[in-house]
Amino acid sequence: MNRALLAVRISFAFAVFAHLSTVAEDDTLAPFYQPNKIRALILSGRNNHDWRTTTPFLKQLMLDSGRFDVRVAEATDGLTEQTLAPYDVMIMDYGGPRWGEVTEKAIESLVRAGKGFVTIHGASYHFSGLDVITDGHRPVGRKEPAWPAFRRLVGCGWDAMPAKGYHGPRHTFAVKITQPDHPIVQGMPDSFPATDELYHGMAVTPEATVIATAFSASERGGTGNPEPMLVVSEFGKGRCFYTALGHETPAMWEPGFRSTFLRGVEWAATGKVTLPPDAGWSTQGNDPVRVLVVTGGHDYDPSFYTVFEGAPGIRWRHTGSNQEAFRSDLRASVDVLVLFDLSQDLDATGRRHLQTFVESGKGLVVLHHALADYSSWEWWWKEVVGGRYVLKEEPGFPASTYQHDQWLEITPAVAHPVVGDLGPMRFLDETYRQVWHAPGIQPLLKTSNPTSDEVIAWISPWKKSRVVALQPGHDQQSHRHPAYRRLVLNAILWSAGKRH
Repeated sequence: MNRALLAVRISFAFAVFAHLSTVAEDDTLAPFYQPNKIRALILSGRNNHDWRTTTPFLKQLMLDSGRFDVRVAEATDGLTEQTLAPYDVMIMDYGGPRWGEVTEKAIESLVRAGKGFVTIHGASYHFSGLDVITDGHRPVGRKEPAWPAFRRLVGCGWDAMPAKGYHGPRHTFAVKITQPDHPIVQGMPDSFPATDELYHGMAVTPEATVIATAFSASERGGTGNPEPMLVVSEFGKGRCFYTALGHETPAMWEPGFRSTFLRGVEWAATGKVTLPPDAGWSTQGNDPVRVLVVTGGHDYDPSFYTVFEGAPGIRWRHTGSNQEAFRSDLRASVDVLVLFDLSQDLDATGRRHLQTFVESGKGLVVLHHALADYSSWEWWWKEVVGGRYVLKEEPGFPASTYQHDQWLEITPAVAHPVVGDLGPMRFLDETYRQVWHAPGIQPLLKTSNPTSDEVIAWISPWKKSRVVALQPGHDQQSHRHPAYRRLVLNAILWSAGKRH
């Protein structure tokens, strides 16, 4: 074999080995990340802005969009190329001391190879050579040497503090889109309002493109010029996005920030934008489960509402009585009913609308004391719910009993999407005993507490729609329990046909 041929074969073998090593690494990492989602890492932990609230806000915003798998690094100095390599995009909500050559070179190398880099608001100047110790607005401390590549990763920045400072007082202003064909802002209105700090005097790098500006009014302490608000640039094969918006969570709450941030992160990671123009602030187009929560007839802890607040995949509204809930046909506007009322009376119109709803294939979740609803309507509790808390003894039906403040050690009775991967649970809750159960129910959860029935959650045998009954849920001890909240959300999504 001649030397040239041997060299080719050796090179080929090394290439195959390198490829197999990469595949093995990806296969090894795959269980730790959600499939088919953009892997995002937020760099945080220090800032002269309130990173303790902004970073969790950004993380939840991204998770709620359904597009990202998000991690946070608060001990950022010392990160290496190996630890950063699994992520598609790095998001800088950091303002503090330099990270050091290893971390900075790792970021440069990964972005140059095709990763994304996103910078938010004041994170733009901390590695630029300006004073990095501030009182929140103006520098008061020492200077650090600049990270040479940082200005290019951001796309703009300050060479020195402007004569009028970095910005005037916070106020509401219009952000005007200047490059409407760019994927981040494509399809959005020509302008959107922001209530924020309006940075002024930033110099844009030659490689960067400004896709949105805001006019910095002199009467607001500004420059009298349009100033860059959204900036994109390329760094090697990578994409960089900078938003000058986002001073704190109220500013991040603005619809314009949420949409452009989410779409900007997606673009930086992939070069494309699939999220809609109203991403992050409207559920339109995201196909949420429309939930109507019905209360009334029984006192309850207001912590109950926190079970639904911010729950992913649903859009919920509330009504305080069954008469109000069922006065009209719900089928066109509601996918799942969640009952947390204790109601006995319902007029003929209400019964007709409720019956039509559960016969149409819509979902029903019955929580805690709602198991005592409509004692005289046998069709309801015998056929639909598959269970009943008996308020008063009747022939063949002994009265049910309850006990407050009981520890329930709960185990799944079956593998089912409502239970998911929750495993054993432990709640401090009110227990029910001698609840009537219909033949044919599918038990979901069991407990051994002697003051409780063994079966405390079940799927009804009702065939025309998906019905889930969950006995726990008395007060904040369960309402705020992560396992209970997940259990209720699972029940809603399964009853809507979203979990299989």
